[in-house]
Amino acid sequence: MTISLRKCVFLVGALCVSVTITTIMYGQYYDLDFFHDRLANSQDTEFDSIWTCDEELWDNTTATGEEKLEGLCPLRKAVKKDDFLRLRFNFKVPVLQWAGSFSRSEWGRLETYMPPYGWKGLPQDVVRSTLALLNDSSSSRLFERRWPDQCVRCAVVGNGGILRGSKQGRAIDSHHFVFRVNGAITKHFEEDVGTKTSFYGFTTNTMKNSLNSYRKDGFTKVPRGRRVRYIFIPSNERDYVMMSAAIEGLNVISGHDKGDWPSRYFGFKPPVQHFKMLHPDFITYVTQRFLKSPLLKYNQLYMPSTGALMLLTALHVCDQVSAYGFITKNFADFSDHYYDAVMLPLLFYANHDMQMESWLWEVLHARKVMSLYKRTKVK
Repeated sequence: MTISLRKCVFLVGALCVSVTITTIMYGQYYDLDFFHDRLANSQDTEFDSIWTCDEELWDNTTATGEEKLEGLCPLRKAVKKDDFLRLRFNFKVPVLQWAGSFSRSEWGRLETYMPPYGWKGLPQDVVRSTLALLNDSSSSRLFERRWPDQCVRCAVVGNGGILRGSKQGRAIDSHHFVFRVNGAITKHFEEDVGTKTSFYGFTTNTMKNSLNSYRKDGFTKVPRGRRVRYIFIPSNERDYVMMSAAIEGLNVISGHDKGDWPSRYFGFKPPVQHFKMLHPDFITYVTQRFLKSPLLKYNQLYMPSTGALMLLTALHVCDQVSAYGFITKNFADFSDHYYDAVMLPLLFYANHDMQMESWLWEVLHARKVMSLYKRTKVK
């Protein structure tokens, strides 16, 4: 009894310390206007050694057709004309990992960094065997352009309450590709969020949590269809094991999800072309260049949110990007999700920096590198 009581006291104390630290950090760092100006005026090019050394690997590569796209498409044109954006965007960093990503030298390099930024702590045979399955000619790319200089328009749809009553469904579906994440409910909300899904982004953890937490709201299955592609975010071993079992049509044979049958999420043995996985180098790059939060110093679990990773992915593979349902300055005027039956406040989790993401979207919108959907609350 005494031991249990001590454990309870310790846990409550630890929680209080955590909340206090988080409160202090947000109070000190998160005046949105201050950070908007700080980011917009920043010319800082110093980044942690975790990325600067590895980035040299990609500096001398050539992206086919990149020069044409820079001249014709609005996103790359905006980056090329803006000193601030040029210092941050690097379109040569690989977005996806696939069979060609694994080698002895790559293992030696990436095993020094913890997931999602590397392969440290992951069994080598799991990483190697999973990536070996991504052996299709399309596995290293999200999509193919119909012609070399086509400007591809993408919509990235978050689940924010700002979309409820927005009537943006038709605009969203008009894009060439539509990205959705986590609890991506469309049924009964078609007028506001559309019906089209091209890419569904998630970690195994966020997918399962969404299926459990939002089932009552109507999220009973992940998006399915022959045009849907699944983008795994490699947050830990679970994502490699789940993808491998999904591609092979098998049960998960080890780890946290042992015994689970991925076919109930993705269908039985979909074509390998339906599966994609973000590259640890890409996650490191966007974290260091765009979302280098002070939380990195205090919280080893910190990583950009699923929505942020999908939006940043779109910003590196598409040529015109529109973001819907993402956090805006007036987020408190809307419910947490567009499918909430009652008004619920937006929840801030310790492993993400949602306010930093908010001002990043504002800055990128202001610099015309993307379009952020905003509206005022209807009274």
